[in-house]
Amino acid sequence: MRDESGSGETDWLSGTEQAAWRALLDSTRMLFAALDRQLAADSDLTLTDYDILVRLSEAPNNRLRMRELADLTLSTRSGVTRAVTRAEQAGWVRRVECEEDRRGMNAELTEAGRAKLAASAPGHVRAVREMLIEQLTAEQLGQLTEIGRRVQDKITLK
Repeated sequence: MRDESGSGETDWLSGTEQAAWRALLDSTRMLFAALDRQLAADSDLTLTDYDILVRLSEAPNNRLRMRELADLTLSTRSGVTRAVTRAEQAGWVRRVECEEDRRGMNAELTEAGRAKLAASAPGHVRAVREMLIEQLTAEQLGQLTEIGRRVQDKITLK
């Protein structure tokens, strides 16, 4: 069978490969949607909001450049700008001029943001444990880690 462009043969996925791909795609989408629902219901946060608060809490001085925050959360710059604006309006984050480059802006976690993260983390961790961790054996968890790292190493975001 020729590919759409007519440039050569398409190396179609085998049944086993297709099953693996669909299992990963569907389970990942379902997991993210379920975690998003859990955070919304329990903490009035989105998964993106939570990820931003976590990344800032782990950063030196609880501060990251906006573009670095976008890269870490796999968001577009405009997407992270909108999310930080929402978090800023809620009082969880503040924008601070970048000392090294006055054109750049940093996002910085506030005390209210730290408190929001501390309050939402236990429920989120319980949901991750229930929906993912407890579904895997120790060996499968190690394999999942290795698989994730191999895929990440292959796909370098630049």
